[in-house]
Amino acid sequence: MSNYVFAFYGLPTRTPPEDFEARWGSWFAGLGSAIADMGNRVASVRTLPDGAESRAGLTGYIVVSAGGADAAAKLASGCPGLDYGITVEIAEVVPSVQ
Repeated sequence: MSNYVFAFYGLPTRTPPEDFEARWGSWFAGLGSAIADMGNRVASVRTLPDGAESRAGLTGYIVVSAGGADAAAKLASGCPGLDYGITVEIAEVVPSVQ
C-alpha cells in the first residue's frame, strides 16, 4: 500500500448546491480506513511568481492509502466536487530519505 495525496482545485466563483457539505461527509465516510490523513481545506492561495495566472486554486487536500495509482483514482472518482467544478490531482507520496 502507498499513500496518495488528493489535491482539490476549484474556481473561487463556483456555487455549490445546498447539500454539498453532506455529500462530502458521505464520501469521506465511504473512504473509511483508506483515509491516512483527513487533510484540510485551504483559504487564501498565493501563486508564485507574483502575477502568474492560475485558473483554479487549491481548495484542500486529503491523503489516502491505496494499492496503486489506479486504486487511488477509483477512490477519487467518487469525489462529489467533480460534479461542481472541482478537479482532483492524485499524487503518490514518496517517503523522504533520512
